[in-house]
Amino acid sequence: MTIKAIAIDIDDTLLNSKMLVTPAVKQQIQRAMEQGIKVVLCSGRPLAGLIPFLQELGIRGANQYVVTYNGAITQSVEGKIIGKHLLSADDFDRIQAFCDQHQVHFNALDDCSRIYTSNQQISWHTVRQAAENQAGIQVLSPQDLPIRFPLAKLMLADEPEKLDSIKTKIRLLFGDRYYIVRSQPYFLEVLNRQADKGRGLTDLMNQLGLEASELAGIGDEANDLPMFATVGTAIAMGNARPEIQQAADWVTVDNDHDGVAVAIRRLLAE
Repeated sequence: MTIKAIAIDIDDTLLNSKMLVTPAVKQQIQRAMEQGIKVVLCSGRPLAGLIPFLQELGIRGANQYVVTYNGAITQSVEGKIIGKHLLSADDFDRIQAFCDQHQVHFNALDDCSRIYTSNQQISWHTVRQAAENQAGIQVLSPQDLPIRFPLAKLMLADEPEKLDSIKTKIRLLFGDRYYIVRSQPYFLEVLNRQADKGRGLTDLMNQLGLEASELAGIGDEANDLPMFATVGTAIAMGNARPEIQQAADWVTVDNDHDGVAVAIRRLLAE
């Protein structure tokens, strides 16, 4: 089996619990790239939120790619779009009304990494999200609504207990219309029905002429399951929940013990 691309999730996968790329992980990623293997960061974050890691890992150039917004956009690291599956302004209105009714903090991201919210009291999780993505937050007043531009994804950003209490209801109401996924305990994401990490990687395979058997994917959360279903070799982190590990071909060690490095070392040895 020849692996030509490795898709890697960011939070709790590439990054350890201190939000750092360890030297061992960096070394193995660079070793893979030296062998001509593409390393594709595959994340819920927008491109702006990936740039620091791309720079740290030395992933650059027009022929290197990322899957962003959980698969809503696939693009080169220089920003050239090769696949896009967006939401409309009407989708914003629909999910905003649900969040207002259930008193859940809510925000939206456009396709240029900008964050918008109509919440006058902004969730701490939205603030942290903006910091991680190197993005500003635009607070929309009633005069700014309704918006009239496309969006990459909608985010319910609140305490885990609050999201637990409404996750079944939002899926019952909107599960046929949207891809709804829990990407972190404090994030429940709403995307175009055609947008997920698997579709983003399919867009990339079509661009590069790759077969699924030539891709490996490493992840830890529910939003990585479509990636696992798409790639030839699915690898779960040791810190992933049991149901995520069960969906993988095999399990590496956790993100505080260089799980990505261990996985890449095994891939290169096979």
